[in-house]
Amino acid sequence: MKKSIYTVLCLLACLSFSCLHAQEGAKPFQVIGFYTGRNDPAHISYVHEANRWFAGMATKHNFRYDSTSNWNNMTDSFLARYQVVLFLDTRPDSLDQREAFERYMKHGGAWMGFHFAAFALSPSSYPQNWDWYHNEFLGSGEYGGNTWRPTGAFLHVEDTKHPSTSNLPALFKSSPNEWYRWEKDLRNNPDINILLSIDSASFPLGTGPKQHEIWHSGYYPVAWSNKQYKMVYVNMGHNDMDYEHGTNKELSLTFGNQIQDQFILDALLWLGRNRRK
Repeated sequence: MKKSIYTVLCLLACLSFSCLHAQEGAKPFQVIGFYTGRNDPAHISYVHEANRWFAGMATKHNFRYDSTSNWNNMTDSFLARYQVVLFLDTRPDSLDQREAFERYMKHGGAWMGFHFAAFALSPSSYPQNWDWYHNEFLGSGEYGGNTWRPTGAFLHVEDTKHPSTSNLPALFKSSPNEWYRWEKDLRNNPDINILLSIDSASFPLGTGPKQHEIWHSGYYPVAWSNKQYKMVYVNMGHNDMDYEHGTNKELSLTFGNQIQDQFILDALLWLGRNRRK
């Protein structure tokens, strides 16, 4: 009996080693991060931080990371090189760029967007003039408001079985962030799978001084996926900055929070290693 158990354990060990070796030897998937990196120092700070972090993760987790601030690269031929596209801060503006991205997603591409990538407000410099992206793909519609200052929040895992959240505790504290609320209630959209939301333990959330930028109650999704596409949106991506004294010094960072980093990494690995048919 002992010999049989030993034999089974040896076979399991060999199988585990073979699976690990196969995963390590698999062809790396390709990731491209698009960004603008202008205007708001908090978004610029995040973009630089994100580019460093994703490049570092690429060397450890068998993917390749490129980045570009040239949105004219948003073409069919350019996107075809990559398994995952990131929007680190903004979104494409021209019709040709938008149509190329929509085709990419509808033909099995994968996407991950952060914070301001979902922003749309009419009238503003980023109006809601892209219905497919904001209403169908993201499902959130226009921006509806935010908290201030950037502060950490307790986040509740809504879907514990999703590959991006399966390694997370049920509740964790995020890095500081400016949190957004949205025009549409994502709970009413059957295509939207909410991954993380702000837990009531976070309230009051924000420090003001404007009272409407301090949240005391409500339901606020901060990360979700759309079941019709291979995508994850993450509301994180706004560092706290020293605006008041004119130094624009970073007062907080987005990465470096072990649990939040795990969520972002697992989401990216899921997007890159599991192609949507």
